[in-house]
Amino acid sequence: MSHQSIEKEAGPPAQADTPAGESAGVEKKVRQYKDFGHDEAKPTYANVDMSRIELRADDLYDKEKVDLETIVIEDVFALLQCDDQGLSSQEAQRRLEIFGPNKLEQEEQNPFLQFLSFMWNPLSWVMEAAALVAIALSNGEHRAPDWQDFVGITLLLLINSSIGFYEERGAGNAVKALMDSLAPKAKVKRDGNWIEIESAILVPGDMIAFKIGDIVPADCRLTEAINVSIDQAALTGESLPVSKKEADQCFSGSTCKQGEAEGVVISTGVNTFFGRAASLVGQDDDTTGHLQKILAQIGSFCLIAIGIFVVAEIFVLYAGFRWSYRSGLDNILVLLIGGIPIAMPTVLSVTLAVGAQQLASYKAIVTRITAIEELAGVTILCSDKTGTLTTNKLTIDRSTIKTYAAFSADDVILLSAYASRTENQDAIDASVVGALGDTARARAGIKLLDFKPFNPVDKRTEITYREESSGKLKRVTKGMTGIIIELCSRNKTDEIENRLEADVEEFASRGLRALAVAYEELEGDDHEAEGNGFELIGLLAIFDPPREDTKQTIDDALAFGVKVKMVTGDQLAIAKETGRRLGLGDHMYPAKVLKDGPPPGSRFNSLDEMIMDADGFAGVFPEHKFEIVKRLQGLGHLCAMTGDGANDAPALSRANVGIAVEGATDAARGAADIVLTEPGLSTIVHAIRGSRIIFQRMRNYAIYACAVTIRIVVCFAILVFSYKFQFPPFMVLIIALLNDGTIMTLSVDRVLPSSTPDSWDLAEIFAYAVAYGLYLTLSTIILVVVILESDFFQRKFHVHLNSPPGQIDHNDEQLHTIVYLQVAIISQALIFVTRSHSFFFMERPSFALMGAFCLAQLVSSIIAGFANWGFTSIQKISGAWIGIIWVWDIIWFVPLDLIKFAMKATVIKYLRNRHQEATAAATRARAETGLPITRTQSRAASIHESMYSNRTSFIRRAVRKVGFGQKVRVKAEELQRFSSIQAHQTGQTLARHPSRPTP
Repeated sequence: MSHQSIEKEAGPPAQADTPAGESAGVEKKVRQYKDFGHDEAKPTYANVDMSRIELRADDLYDKEKVDLETIVIEDVFALLQCDDQGLSSQEAQRRLEIFGPNKLEQEEQNPFLQFLSFMWNPLSWVMEAAALVAIALSNGEHRAPDWQDFVGITLLLLINSSIGFYEERGAGNAVKALMDSLAPKAKVKRDGNWIEIESAILVPGDMIAFKIGDIVPADCRLTEAINVSIDQAALTGESLPVSKKEADQCFSGSTCKQGEAEGVVISTGVNTFFGRAASLVGQDDDTTGHLQKILAQIGSFCLIAIGIFVVAEIFVLYAGFRWSYRSGLDNILVLLIGGIPIAMPTVLSVTLAVGAQQLASYKAIVTRITAIEELAGVTILCSDKTGTLTTNKLTIDRSTIKTYAAFSADDVILLSAYASRTENQDAIDASVVGALGDTARARAGIKLLDFKPFNPVDKRTEITYREESSGKLKRVTKGMTGIIIELCSRNKTDEIENRLEADVEEFASRGLRALAVAYEELEGDDHEAEGNGFELIGLLAIFDPPREDTKQTIDDALAFGVKVKMVTGDQLAIAKETGRRLGLGDHMYPAKVLKDGPPPGSRFNSLDEMIMDADGFAGVFPEHKFEIVKRLQGLGHLCAMTGDGANDAPALSRANVGIAVEGATDAARGAADIVLTEPGLSTIVHAIRGSRIIFQRMRNYAIYACAVTIRIVVCFAILVFSYKFQFPPFMVLIIALLNDGTIMTLSVDRVLPSSTPDSWDLAEIFAYAVAYGLYLTLSTIILVVVILESDFFQRKFHVHLNSPPGQIDHNDEQLHTIVYLQVAIISQALIFVTRSHSFFFMERPSFALMGAFCLAQLVSSIIAGFANWGFTSIQKISGAWIGIIWVWDIIWFVPLDLIKFAMKATVIKYLRNRHQEATAAATRARAETGLPITRTQSRAASIHESMYSNRTSFIRRAVRKVGFGQKVRVKAEELQRFSSIQAHQTGQTLARHPSRPTP
C-alpha cells in the first residue's frame, strides 16, 4: 500500500481523528482502515484428467470434478495450454484468429448504403418523383420523354449525395483515426520477452504485467501480486479499491491503484466480464436526433408550400386554362424542382461533418454528429471536478502551512521532502517533492542511511540521514496526524495539541488533506538508535488545485449563457473549497438531497429549486448523475454531462450531450456523444463555441432555403396565372445546381457565435423566409410586368427581344433567359443577408463563399449571354440586357437589410415575447402541479422525423454504445466462479483448435 491511504484520512475524514479525540486519548483517535489482509482459502484441484481438456458444460458446475470457486492457478495454465513464459508470436497469432480481437465489436457502415442514404428522405423523394415524371409521365402528345430534365434531376441528386458522402466519410475517417490513437496498450510476454502491444491483440494464455495507474487490459488470473489494490468501481460499483493476491481474478477495464502484478489472460473481447455485461444491455441504435426533427419540420413547411401551389396550378391550368397534359406538367415540374430545397439535408450534414473535423482540432471527438447542434443549445453543463475542473494532481498549498517549532514553512517542506521517495513515488510523495521546485534538493546535502516507506500499519514514512554539512544524524517522519502526534515526545503539550486540533479542523472544513511532519536528532553514529524524541514541526495541506485555465473558462461559459455545475464524488468540504477557488460558488449540496429533498426549514420549497440554485453536488454516484440530468431536463434545460466510468453510461446517454472526459473507459466513450482527448473544461467550452458557430451556419441556410422555396413557387405560380408564363424546368435545375455548389461553402463560412444558447425557433425562420421570399417574388414580377406592359427598357436602353415591341410574346425565349438570370442572381445573393445580424457588408463572408458566389454568377451570366438552347426554350440576350438585370437586382438587393430590421422590430419581437410568456406560464404550471420528469426534446421519434436520420448519422458510434441501467453487483465468490468458467470455456475452445504442428 502507498500514501493513497493517507488521502482517505487526510481530507474531511480528518475530523474523525481530531477534535475531541486529540486531547482526550489515543483510543479516541483510532480510525477504521480497510483490512488489507486476506482470508486463506484452501486450494482445490480439478478432479479430472487435465490432459483431456474436453469438458462438458455440466462439468463446470459439478463440484465433484471442479470447484470453480477455488480452482488453482496450475489448472488454469493446463486449461489454457500455456505457462508463465507466455506464448510465442505464432501461437498468439493463431489464438487471435480463434478468439478475435480484445475489444468490443464496432459497427461498420456499408459505404454504398451510406451513399444511398443521402437519397432517402422526403425531400429527395419529391425530386425522385419529379425525375420519374420527367421520364415517364412526360411521354405524350407525340413528344419524346423529357430526357434533359430527367438527367438534370438525377445529376443534381448524385452531386448532392456525392458531396455529402465525401464530407461525412472524411469526417468519419478522421474520428476513427483519433479514436484509434486512444487504443490502450498492454505489457505482455511474447517469445520470452516483455514487450508493449495494443491491448486489442491480447489473447487467452498471454502473460501480462501491470502496475499502479495501469488499466487491466483483459480478464486475467494473477500469478504474482505485490501489494496490489484494484479499483473495480467502473464495473461492479464497489466504491473502494479491492486488494488482490496471487490466483485472484482481475477484470478488463479495472484500474490498478497500488502495487504491481503479473497474470495470465483467461478471457478477451466480448467474452470478458464487461463484454458479457455489454452484450446483455445491447446497443442503442437511436440516431434520430433533434436536428432530424428540425429537418422534418422545415421539409414539411416547404412541401406544404409547394403542395398548395401545385394543387392550385392543377386546377387553374387544366380546369381553367384547358391546357394540354404536357404543358401543365412542365409548369408543375418547375415548382417541384425549384421549390424543393434538395440540398438542405446535404448542406446541414456537410456543415456538421466539417464542424466535427474543426472540433477535433480542439481535441473533441464527435461520435454522434447531431450532438454538435444540440451542444449549441446547452444551458447547463454538469462537470466532473477531478481532472476536469482540477489538475488531478495533488499539490502542497504553501499559503496554509502550519508550523509548531523553530522551523519555517520552507524548512518544513524540505524536511518532509527528505521523508519522501524520489523514485516510484505515489501521489503524496510526488506533491511534497514537487513543492521544492527543484526536486534534486530532496536528496541534496544529505546521505541516506535508512528509509521506511509508507505501510498500512505505521501509516507514515520515515528517513534517517546524515547531514553532510554538520555530520549529524537526523530523522524525519511524516504521515497521518494522529499517528505523528503520538510519536512527538518533545513538544506534545496541551497547547500544541489544541493548536494542531484546531488546524486539522480548519483544513477539514476547507476540504484540505492534512499531513503532519516531525523531526528528531540522534546521538552517535548508530542510525538505528533511538533519537532524542520527535518534535512536531509542521502541518502540510494537500489539495487538488484548479487548472490554470478553469476560472477563465467558467467565466467564458457564463458569458455564453451556460451555467456550470460541479458534480463530484468527492466530499462536500472539498467541493466547496474548489468552488470558492474557482469563483464557481459554494452552494454545494450532498447527493443525498436528491433522494431526501430539501431539509426541513430550508429556503427551498422544492427539490427543483434546490437543484437550480446549486453550484454543484458532492458525494455523487453514477445514479445521482442520472437523476440530476433527468431533473434538469424536466425543468426545460438542455443538459450536458461529463463522465468517465462504465456506470456513468446511463447519465451520458440520458443527457442531451454526453461528454466522456480524457481518460474515460471504453464504456463511457461508447455512451458519450463527444469524447475529449485532453483534460480540462476549456476543451468543452471551445466545443460549445464551435457548435454555436456551426449552428449559426445551419440557421442561416435554413432561412435561405425556405425563402428560396417561397420565391420560386409563389413567383412562377403568379406568372403562369397572370401571363400563362411557361418557364422551362431545365433552367430551374441550372439555378438549383449553381445554388447548391455555392451554398456548400456555408460549411466553412465566417460567422459570429451567439452569446446565448441557440435554439431552433422555426416560427422566426418561417417568418423571415416568407418576408424575403415575397419580396424577391415582387422583384421578379415587377420586372416581367415592366417588360411586357411597357417599352421602358427598350426606349431608355435601346434593347429588344425577339418579339416586336408592343406585341411581346409572353413566352419569348429571351424573356425566359432574362427571368432566369434575374432569379439566379438575387436568389443567391440573399445568403449574404441571411448570414448577417447587421448590414450585410458589416460581416465579411469567407473567401470560399464569396468566390463560389462570383463563380456561379459568372456562369449564369455566360449562359445568359451565349446559350441558344432550343431544347429548353432559352435564347441568348445582349450584354445590355445582362447589365440591366444586374443593376435591377442590386437596386432590389439593398432594401433586404431593411426588411430584416423591420421584421426584428415587429414580427420577430412579437414571436419572442409570446414564446417567453408561454415559457413562464409552463414554469408556473410545473411549480403548481409538480415536475413532469420528461426528457427535454433532443431525440425525435416519429416516423416522419426518422426519415431524415440517415442523412445526418455520419457515424453510428466510434465505439459500441453501452448503457448500464444499474451497477453490476456481483459477490466476490461469484466473481471467482465466473473467472473459472471463463478459463474452462477458453480451454474448451482451444481443445477444438489444437496447436498446429511446427514445420
